[in-house]
Amino acid sequence: MTDKQAALLEKAKASLDGAHALLRIRLYGFAASRAYYTMFYVAEALLLDRQLEFSSHAGVISTFGKEFSKTGQIPPEYHRFLVDGQDRRLMADYETGVEVSCEKAEDVMSHAQQFLDLAQKMLGSPQHGG
Repeated sequence: MTDKQAALLEKAKASLDGAHALLRIRLYGFAASRAYYTMFYVAEALLLDRQLEFSSHAGVISTFGKEFSKTGQIPPEYHRFLVDGQDRRLMADYETGVEVSCEKAEDVMSHAQQFLDLAQKMLGSPQHGG
């Protein structure tokens, strides 16, 4: 694992910790948004393993699906988790009058934890200096 991948995974863990804190104070939309970023950072770290970097969320999400889900390297639902998570993030961050429910936030957070578990399986534990 490279230093950049390790830093992304640390950022992903911190983002999920933030999501849990936001959930506790009933800021469900913001919790879902932070949980999405957990998945996004993991996806970036996994793509870096193939020397692939992108400047947009769409690039990361699309290539993650092509590189991992369509090839069968990971179950296709992980790509769906990422797409759905981005939808929740966009709703929470940009729409007014639409709320993310506690249940939906918890779903995104559960998927984010699955992403972290996947990263550990595929990349190992983050160790700086590698």
